[in-house]
Amino acid sequence: MPVTGARLVAGALGARPLADSAWSDAALKLGNSLGAIAGFLGILLLVFFAAGRASGRLSRPLAIAVMLGPAVLLLLVGLVVPLIRTVFLSFQNADSTRFLGAGNYGWVFTTDYIHQVLLNTLLWLVVAPIAATGLGLVLALLVDRMRWQGFYKSLVFLPMAVSLVGASIIWKFVYETRDTAQPQIGLLSQLAIWLGWKHPPNWILSHPLNDYLLMVVMVWVQTGFAMVVLSAAIKAIPDEVTEAARLDGARGLRLFWYVTVPMIRTTLIVVLTTVMITTLKAFDIVRTMTGGNFGTQVLANEMYSQSFVQFNVGRGSALAVILFLAVLPLVGYNIVQLRKERTIR
Repeated sequence: MPVTGARLVAGALGARPLADSAWSDAALKLGNSLGAIAGFLGILLLVFFAAGRASGRLSRPLAIAVMLGPAVLLLLVGLVVPLIRTVFLSFQNADSTRFLGAGNYGWVFTTDYIHQVLLNTLLWLVVAPIAATGLGLVLALLVDRMRWQGFYKSLVFLPMAVSLVGASIIWKFVYETRDTAQPQIGLLSQLAIWLGWKHPPNWILSHPLNDYLLMVVMVWVQTGFAMVVLSAAIKAIPDEVTEAARLDGARGLRLFWYVTVPMIRTTLIVVLTTVMITTLKAFDIVRTMTGGNFGTQVLANEMYSQSFVQFNVGRGSALAVILFLAVLPLVGYNIVQLRKERTIR
């Protein structure tokens, strides 16, 4: 047998055990996962069975414990314990071997680079939610007057079904720039050339334009959510209110500004704050499109970079705590507004 043929046979024989090993590892992991799920379900069935057989004074406390216990346990394991641990780590050095006090927070507020990151985050927090909510409100008013409004709403809402990573990849192709001597695959560059711009810039590298181009992705995804919620709120306005306003002479923009907006004000604020929370936490877009380079870094992506790229757990945890404190007032305000709306209804 020739040497080359012998090598091919040996390679095939060597590849087979590797493939069998990979399949066995996958089967073992799948079996472990199914076993863990079956064990968890078995424990739940036993607990519910015991709660159903209980009687007397213990029945009500046991029922409450059975219903709330899993939720409380998951809340502790998934939120409270990691939060406490993150706060603790934020006072440690990079490898959590030495206590630094407020050193990591001092680094956050005294480093010029982090100042730029915070300013970029603030810019995102102002521009993207206002643009998404405003565009959603305009589309809600326009689409509700059209035939087959369900079809058009589905088209606008469709980006919500796409992950932020998928949306970022789509728009990264839209912003792709090549030399004008080559065929363009980027839609934005091709449109610029058709409009007479002979040498369009590299959009992703152009700062501060690239910040706003990245925000477009967030607005594109969140506009459908804002449109659907605000459309439902507009339809919930009583016809008597609208008719009374029209009898008083309100038309067009006056009707919208003095009647529609006040009637949906609570929903408008809830939508705005919800998009703000999503914008503040999102790092997918920046991570996928620029990696935080070219002046586009934001707080959430910087937290990830410090923790998992530079392996500075202390600084990453400090940024995570700051991000949590920034989100907390928005969540609280959202809850208060929702309770007010329920009270009014």
